[in-house]
Amino acid sequence: QVQLVESGGGSVQAGGSLRVSCVVSGGAFSSYAMGWFRQAPGKEREFVGGINWSGGTKRYADSVKGRFTISRDNAKNTVYLQMDSLKPEDTAVYYCATQREMSIRTTMSQYTYWGQGTQVTVSS
Repeated sequence: QVQLVESGGGSVQAGGSLRVSCVVSGGAFSSYAMGWFRQAPGKEREFVGGINWSGGTKRYADSVKGRFTISRDNAKNTVYLQMDSLKPEDTAVYYCATQREMSIRTTMSQYTYWGQGTQVTVSS
């Protein structure tokens, strides 16, 4: 069974940076694309970005493009979300997910395996 565990969330002031990590166990991580999603209070979960199996292809939501960077370390079974120039509207619970496929998917329904989420709070 594939398990995903996020860490690294926290509180930061606007303009600051945070990096969240997601460790994957129980599967062939190096063969999987990974996605990051977020859910703010009262809102639907939304796609933040994704990275393909090799790290050679990345996709980002327009709202985070140029500020967030996704990377992966296949030797550590870990995917990262580096968040810079954070804004109060980035406040949300951040989730990593995988569908155990090589290509990036961008909608919630396309993912089967999810982490428990990590809270990111950005104050103004």
